Amino acid sequence: MSTASLSTHDFTADGVRLTYHRAGRGPVCVAHPGGPGLDWSYLRSAELEQHYTVIYPEPVGTGRSGRPDDPAGYRLETYVRFLAALVEHLGEPKVFLLGHSYGGFVVQTYALARPERVAGLILYSTSPYAGPEFWQAAAAGVGAYPQRHPGIAEAEAAPAAFRRAQAADDDESISREFAAASPIYFADFWSRQAEFEPFRAGIRMYREPAVAPDPGVFDVRSRLGEIHAPTVVIVGAQDFIAGPAWGAPLGAGIPGAQTVTLEQAGHFAHVEQPADFARAVALIR
Repeated sequence: MSTASLSTHDFTADGVRLTYHRAGRGPVCVAHPGGPGLDWSYLRSAELEQHYTVIYPEPVGTGRSGRPDDPAGYRLETYVRFLAALVEHLGEPKVFLLGHSYGGFVVQTYALARPERVAGLILYSTSPYAGPEFWQAAAAGVGAYPQRHPGIAEAEAAPAAFRRAQAADDDESISREFAAASPIYFADFWSRQAEFEPFRAGIRMYREPAVAPDPGVFDVRSRLGEIHAPTVVIVGAQDFIAGPAWGAPLGAGIPGAQTVTLEQAGHFAHVEQPADFARAVALIR
């Protein structure tokens, strides 16, 4: 499926330039990328654009968007504040919100603070909690990855690339190492390598927000019952970082939420199972 035409826009909030892209048709849905530090483009989805007018922000510290004066200012509340500014700029009474991975933390926090502005939520490959247990399980998943694909040299090297990405000191290096590590995020990158290689080649990451310390533990599990917007939770069954163990309590905690588990997907279901992803995002229309 081809993607719709894309337009690019800028505005200023708190003295910082913010860039966003607009494509698709239907009600407005702001799709917040993960990372933090990942370039917005990995999240672009032709299937999503068939159901929504999608707004893809370039979060602060990435792409054309500006950088805060204080590099240590890349906190969850920073992204929530700029998401709120974007919603205000769009001028829509309510918008749908899609949050992928870390973007899901941003979207959940915003939905709890501004429920009157939320038409619906698509919580995609994310979790209501990110603390020691979450990160320990993710680290174990990275370490175990080569065992899932024995005999594939790149699979054996992926955990080391993941660690190098965390230590990278410039945008080019972190982009290169994250791309090398990215097969870990797929259910089975290697059996569909020719199909997924263009996605991997296009990955761009920005060091400044990616490595900025955020000491807080994200945990909204006790507040999920406050969310009353129509919600779909999309989970990749083979996602090592935000799989069913974290998607299940997210879906169970939000009243009326629908949980869709995609069996042949990891962290990037919109790439791995695009047709099933399209059906899932349409559930709350």
